[in-house]
Amino acid sequence: MTFNETGLKPEILKAIQEIGFENPTPIQEKTIPHLLSNKNDLVALAQTGTGKTAAFGLPLLHNASAQNNNVQALVLCPTRELCLQISRDLDRFSKYQQGIKVISVYGGADIVKQIRDLKAGGQIVVGTPGRVHDLIRRKALDVSDIRWMVLDEADEMLTLGFKEELDAILANTPPEKQTLLFSATMPSEIAEMADKYLNNPDELAVGKRNSGAENVEHHYYVVHAKDKYAALKRIADNYPDCYAIVFCRTRTETREVAEQLIEDGYNADALHGDLSQAQRDQVMARFRSRHLQMLVATDVAARGLDVSDLSHAINYSLPDDPEVYIHRSGRTGRAGKSGISVSILHMKETGKLKQIEKLSGKKFIRKMIPSGEEICEKQLFHLVNGVVNVETNDAQIEQYLPQILEQFEGLDTKEIVKRFVSVEFNKFLSYYKNARDLNVAFHEEKKESRRTEKLRFSRLFINAGKKQNLNASTLIGLINEYTRKKNIEIGKIDIQRKFSFFEVDSNFEKEIIKSLSRVSLEGHTLVVDRVEGTSFQKDNRSQRSRGVRDFNSDQKRRRPEKSRKY
Repeated sequence: MTFNETGLKPEILKAIQEIGFENPTPIQEKTIPHLLSNKNDLVALAQTGTGKTAAFGLPLLHNASAQNNNVQALVLCPTRELCLQISRDLDRFSKYQQGIKVISVYGGADIVKQIRDLKAGGQIVVGTPGRVHDLIRRKALDVSDIRWMVLDEADEMLTLGFKEELDAILANTPPEKQTLLFSATMPSEIAEMADKYLNNPDELAVGKRNSGAENVEHHYYVVHAKDKYAALKRIADNYPDCYAIVFCRTRTETREVAEQLIEDGYNADALHGDLSQAQRDQVMARFRSRHLQMLVATDVAARGLDVSDLSHAINYSLPDDPEVYIHRSGRTGRAGKSGISVSILHMKETGKLKQIEKLSGKKFIRKMIPSGEEICEKQLFHLVNGVVNVETNDAQIEQYLPQILEQFEGLDTKEIVKRFVSVEFNKFLSYYKNARDLNVAFHEEKKESRRTEKLRFSRLFINAGKKQNLNASTLIGLINEYTRKKNIEIGKIDIQRKFSFFEVDSNFEKEIIKSLSRVSLEGHTLVVDRVEGTSFQKDNRSQRSRGVRDFNSDQKRRRPEKSRKY
């Protein structure tokens, strides 16, 4: 199928042909004809980087009326970067459509200018939930008559905590609009959103639900926890041309890893929530222009980044939620190109890797951290290849050639080559001289695996969730702080809106219940208790609601105690 067969307007076809689009991607091939031919609501599932913007954007532009200057379509997306990317793409697609205007609104920018742009009129508004909600409350943005509503990367918007804003925005839109929900994964919250806001939606999917991108290889290395940074350096040195995002668990870890890489001479920088918008823009500009080779980031900071051609997504720390891993790996291998997702594990994380394998349907390949000798060989031929392929400026060098040849007098060609190569290569020979093996021996890994398999886990309930800003990291921090132990094995964690479930080593079950009960989390008094059964049944809503009622009733019967602040 070609774009000419989709039925799009000639002026749109002319613009996308100029861009170089010839054949639609799978999600475009399914979505574009569907949206041009009917007005049913739609849930479309596809991985990041598969061409979702054109999949919904081209039909929007085809159907929008240039004679009507009011807002006809609202596109919501999770981040400023993605908002700007979608707006740029729609501007390019509508290059030859007279009278069609796209307006972008997002936080961290001048709201007065955005209000002026809205007053001037435009058919399509692309925005982040926080800023769109703010503009609606100020009565600067009227969405009461829109014909199309697009929720792009809806799963990420929920992950970033925009549910309340989404609810408020959608409440201001007309019931007869066509709603299009695009998501890379289909967690229960997205299914609930579709049930609540979409009217008998059609569903289109490219690839398997919650599966990783098809053209990404998944590699993992197993090292001792103390050797993770050394392993990261060796992986970077083993791929001299790598262009990667390094994912860390916390802002502190992100800063520390980035600072160490910079100190060790790598072109790296950090992206995390403590940066101002100006600092964030500066870091991203350097990364997009490839002045940075590695961007060290938290998951939240990396949401919606518009970066093409990443060679690697490196998991310095595995995420607690397997679906987050799928998002991370989807940063590479975009638009049909290949990529590698790398995970640096310590021995206790191998069990978590099995969960990710099961969810993504991908086989992970165990790799060995390269030796110093292997890295030196890789770097040597990378250097030689660079010299062979470098472009020379003959006009300028010619004038210095007599003096250069005079300096080399007495040296044969072989000796000259060795000396040139050694200028850059000696630092690697020196650093990796007598480098030790960082790999965990297979017998150690199997011993740890057997120990972990023998563990019995108890499933616990806690009466806090996303509404109380509870996440996996906070929960683990609470357990560490109030039990004063950091060696307790923690299994699966299921964070819901107002309550959560988590698995712990049964040997510490009573201690955790006693330590966390009556702790105050942001003014909310915690209740923790045991749940019968150990499996997570995410889709069994009746069991969830029954559990909440039981624990709420139990909480009322408890005698009040003085809360401890967290």
